[in-house]
Amino acid sequence: MAHRVTGVLIFFFLFVHVLDTALVRVSPEAYDKVVATYKTPVVNLMEYGLVAAILFHALNGLRVIAVDFWSKGPRYQKQMLWSVVGIWVVLMAGAFYPVLQHSLRTLFGS
Repeated sequence: MAHRVTGVLIFFFLFVHVLDTALVRVSPEAYDKVVATYKTPVVNLMEYGLVAAILFHALNGLRVIAVDFWSKGPRYQKQMLWSVVGIWVVLMAGAFYPVLQHSLRTLFGS
């Protein structure tokens, strides 16, 4: 279920990204306003969520491929799921400061 949810979230991000990028041709001033909102801590937190969704979706996709194409995949799918979750948690912990450093500095000072 999480694989499908992250896939839908990534799709909606891509849809919004295409729309906001297309806005530059219609109204550069409106585009500048939209880009300015992207520099807020709330949007930065949403970017961290996007990183989380993409990373989980990618790692779990590899697990799904292994389950489908590896003869022993179905037997080890539970262990592979916990491995994916463990790797995801470690990588998300490592991405915390690099992704959120702008917001952390804005909220708490440098």
